[in-house]
Amino acid sequence: MNIQAMMKQAQKLQKDMMKAKEEIDNTIFTGTSSFVSVEMKGTKEITKVKIDAENIEADEIEMLEDMILVAVNEASKKVDDETEKKMGKYTQGMPGLF
Repeated sequence: MNIQAMMKQAQKLQKDMMKAKEEIDNTIFTGTSSFVSVEMKGTKEITKVKIDAENIEADEIEMLEDMILVAVNEASKKVDDETEKKMGKYTQGMPGLF
């Protein structure tokens, strides 16, 4: 294989990687915990927090805080899982590149 073909293949790989990363960044992931749901972009920017307030008593604020934490962490894990699924073929087991 000549150097030009290798460079062309590397450029295509880079373009494919950037496209996959852009798809992940623009996807909305949802994490839920009881009556709390959180929406997060692939960039891990939280875009929405929804609380079903009908089911909350005034003395349950600490529990609500814990549910928000669980929902955020679930959405974040979904971002990581999707990133690994789509980008893993490019990084070949080298974690932390994306």
